[in-house]
Amino acid sequence: MTKLAQWLWGLALLGSAWAALALEPPGLHLPAPFRQALLPLPLYLLVAFGCYSLATVGYRLATFNDCEEAAAELQEHIRVARAELRQRGLRF
Repeated sequence: MTKLAQWLWGLALLGSAWAALALEPPGLHLPAPFRQALLPLPLYLLVAFGCYSLATVGYRLATFNDCEEAAAELQEHIRVARAELRQRGLRF
C-alpha cells in the first residue's frame, strides 16, 4: 500500500467518524463541551498536518547529505561543455 493510500484511508476513517458524531445520530447526545470541541476538529487537524509537514521538510533539509563526487562530476561536465561551445565559436 502506498503512503498516499495510507493517508487517504486514515483521512476517510477520521472523516467518517467525525461526520457520524457531528451529525448527531438518534440516541447519541453529546455534552455541549464535546460538541464545541468536535465541530472545529477538521480545522485543528489541518493545522496539525501543516505543522507536521513543515517540521518534516525542515528536518530533511537540515540532514540533507552533500554529494561531493556528483558535484565534481557535474563541474567536469560543465568544463567540457564550455570547451566544446568555445570551439564552435560561442564566447562567455
